[in-house]
Amino acid sequence: MKALLDTHTFLWWITEDPRLSPRAREIIRDGENILYLSAASCWEMAIKARLGKLEMPANITSFITDQMAINAITPLPVEISHALHVYTLPNLHRDPFDRLLVSQAQIENLPILTADPQIARYAVKVIW
Repeated sequence: MKALLDTHTFLWWITEDPRLSPRAREIIRDGENILYLSAASCWEMAIKARLGKLEMPANITSFITDQMAINAITPLPVEISHALHVYTLPNLHRDPFDRLLVSQAQIENLPILTADPQIARYAVKVIW
């Protein structure tokens, strides 16, 4: 299975947060699955950390890249096609990061591991 991790899913996994669903935990733990973390999620974490809304180590770059390596998570770059596809999405979710994740999931044909009910309103497979 291939899957795109929502930002909170990545954070809940690496911090062992109990809010992570058993199904999501099982998928992430299974070394046969290919997991992706979007550059948009990294951008979101960087912005929130800078604003003081997300606690991160001082060297956020090393921390996130190390966690991705430790957990065998593949980076998913934001392509122009991903960014432009956002234009075609209905206005169901106001969060620009999540809208970009939906766009990437649609174009790359990836399910999203997310607890966000707003994302499930889009034409994208959500696993939780």
